[in-house]
Amino acid sequence: MLAKIKNYLLTGVLVSAPVFITFWIVYSLVKFFDQLITPLIPFYINPNYYLPRDVPGLGLIILITLLVFIGFITASFFGSFIIKKTESLISKIPLIKIFYKTIKQIIETIFKNNSNAFRDVVLLEYPRKGVWVLGFTTGVVKGAVAKKINQELINVFVPTTPNPTSGFLLMVPKNQLKYLNTKVDDTVKTIVSAGIIDLKSKQKSN
Repeated sequence: MLAKIKNYLLTGVLVSAPVFITFWIVYSLVKFFDQLITPLIPFYINPNYYLPRDVPGLGLIILITLLVFIGFITASFFGSFIIKKTESLISKIPLIKIFYKTIKQIIETIFKNNSNAFRDVVLLEYPRKGVWVLGFTTGVVKGAVAKKINQELINVFVPTTPNPTSGFLLMVPKNQLKYLNTKVDDTVKTIVSAGIIDLKSKQKSN
C-alpha cells in the first residue's frame, strides 16, 4: 500500500511540477514587466487607475506595442535620421559609448540572418584533458588575436549549470572541437538539468 502511494505521489509530481513551474515563470515575467512599465504610464491613460483591479499583462502589452512602434518609426527616413543623431550623441559620451557599442554589436550579430552565433554545439576538453564540456560556437576569431595566433581559432561559449546565461569565452583551435548533430535548445536543457536530461541527436528529415 505504501509503495503504491509513493508511486502515485511521484507520478503526481512528474505530471504537475512542469505545469506549475511553467506557469510560475510566465506569471513572474508578466509581473516583472507590469512592475517595470506600468508606473511609467501617465495616470490619466492608465486603466489601472480607473478599474477596480489592475490589468494583468498591461506592462508587457505596452512594451510589445512600443517596440513595434519604434520599429515602424525607425524604418522611415525621419526615424532613421533621429537614430543616427542619437547614436552620434551617445558616441561622444565617455564610458557609456563603450557599453552601447558593445551591446549593439552583440545584438546585431545574434539577430543577423547569416549569423553563425549559437548555431553549432561542440564538445571540447576543458578545464583539462580528458574532461569534456558542452559549448556553443559564436564565430571565427578575428582581429588582434587572430594575427597573434597563427592558426584558425573558434570562439566557444561554455555556459554554466544551472544558469546558462553565464559562462566562459574560450578561443579553441578548430581541430580540437567535436561538432555535435544536436539542437541548441536541447543542449541548453541538458546543461540546465545538470545532465539529467539526455542530449539526443537531431532526427533526420525524410
